[in-house]
Amino acid sequence: MISAFLNTWRVPELRDRILFTLAMIVIVRLGAHITLPGVDSLLIDEWTNHMAKNDGGTGNPLTAMLTVFSGGALQQAGIFALGIMPYISASIMVQLMTAVVPKLSKLSREEGGRQKITQYTRYLALLIALVQGYFLIATLTSPDQLKQLMSGIDQVMNGRQLVPNPNLAWYALSLTTIVTGTMLLMWIGDQMTERGIGNGTSIIIMVNIISALPGALVLAWKTFTTGVDQNAFLAFKPLFMLAFLVFVIAAVISITQAQRKITVQYAKRVVGKKQFGGQTQYLPLKVNYSGVMPIIFVSAVITLPGIALQWISREPWSIKLQEAVGQGWLFYTLGGLGIFFFSYFWVATMFQPSQIAEDLKRNGGYIPGVRPGKPTGEFLDFTMTRLTFAGAIFLTAIFVLPSGVGFLMGIPKNSPILQFFGGTSLLILVGVVLDVMRQVETHLLQRHYDGFLRKGKLKGRYDRLQQTGATASSSVLIFLWVTIAILTILGAAAWIIKG
Repeated sequence: MISAFLNTWRVPELRDRILFTLAMIVIVRLGAHITLPGVDSLLIDEWTNHMAKNDGGTGNPLTAMLTVFSGGALQQAGIFALGIMPYISASIMVQLMTAVVPKLSKLSREEGGRQKITQYTRYLALLIALVQGYFLIATLTSPDQLKQLMSGIDQVMNGRQLVPNPNLAWYALSLTTIVTGTMLLMWIGDQMTERGIGNGTSIIIMVNIISALPGALVLAWKTFTTGVDQNAFLAFKPLFMLAFLVFVIAAVISITQAQRKITVQYAKRVVGKKQFGGQTQYLPLKVNYSGVMPIIFVSAVITLPGIALQWISREPWSIKLQEAVGQGWLFYTLGGLGIFFFSYFWVATMFQPSQIAEDLKRNGGYIPGVRPGKPTGEFLDFTMTRLTFAGAIFLTAIFVLPSGVGFLMGIPKNSPILQFFGGTSLLILVGVVLDVMRQVETHLLQRHYDGFLRKGKLKGRYDRLQQTGATASSSVLIFLWVTIAILTILGAAAWIIKG
């Protein structure tokens, strides 16, 4: 594996793609820390330092999920505050409508239909960004709502306002800046997909998740090194958590890669003087076919009633219900049921066994022991149903695992430490890293280098991983990295002067 990483720099095209991707990542992280105009950045710095000394919580679960997709830019009130979330929401909605609406389904199969659907997705993302951006800037000007977005900020405000002068011009400028930032992230994601390595949108999300890792490590160190003299066993908790984290990551990789291979036999056909078919192939069915989508759906939907109750009533019964729905027993009960529902719903809309059976029959393929046509479709549907049940159990375990780890280790529920032990963050990290490794391995194997594994290849769809755009030119790469170097020097100088 080490030799494979070294060989990546020996392939000029692969090296240029990696350098371009890294440059785009730096730009994404810089934008997350540029505060919106008219917002008191000093107050945000004070709140950040205050939270660093505490548990580092992120408020309600919906805010925590939005923080994952924005990489902390939401709490920083940055120009990338919405992150890539509007585009993700639009993509999910359009993908579901494509499977349900006949006109969109027909359009997706036509020539040029996918480009048209992509255009619709971007228009919808723009609309979602406008709506979410408006509510975000309205939250920044409301002290009561600001406490939900930035937990504990009321302890450092001391009568100050996060937005000292929230007039109409500020609203228009901030909304334009936020929406433009989201559109810029979409463009950067497209450029990374075409000229870089991996799926650009997924890499942006992964980088935003990893950005919380240094703070989580520091917080974990402070948590487990406090009181060691009083309790010697407390010092073993970090070692146990590290070993358990390795086990969880290995288990997630195994389930993510797990497939049920259905044998498909093709009949022999003679066309002229050539013979076609007669070979055996395999139809891979993934155990976790729905991926991370059920957890994203559940995390977004379940928290909505609690947010609505905060607006409606502040009675004692309402507060108890908010706690139960927020992070209590009701949250995990409904979450487990919701994961099963969305897992089967996603498979029902995206996996079409009857269409696969017809395609096999049309191409002369059949599953040994199963009659072609409708019986093949019923067999595939039955097999996928059992696989989906196993995948839903896995997703449910990943969904509740952070809470279980926090309960056993005595860590607060919304601590950033726990997001690396399960939930949306861990699944996205594993999936994106595996996809990037598949693409790198494809480039290496095409140029007769060894891949990451000595025997076999990383499992996945290699035919969908090839980039269609040309690599960035050397002048563009030099310009990007010189600019990044200048900004780094200026930032270091400003930090030294400020310190």
